[in-house]
Amino acid sequence: MSDNPKDRGPQDRSRINVNEDYEVRYWTKELGVTEERLRQLVKDHGVSVEAIRSAIGQSD
Repeated sequence: MSDNPKDRGPQDRSRINVNEDYEVRYWTKELGVTEERLRQLVKDHGVSVEAIRSAIGQSD
């Protein structure tokens, strides 16, 4: 199933896809980070939301 860009949030809320603008907007707001920081976090820690939250000291 392909992503629907009309959705407000990501299709899979356990992973971050920085190649989709709507997901970048969602996750920057959700995590309270800039787009640049989000991209660096994904580069350093992978696409897992759990890993990103851990890296920035957040829990669910």
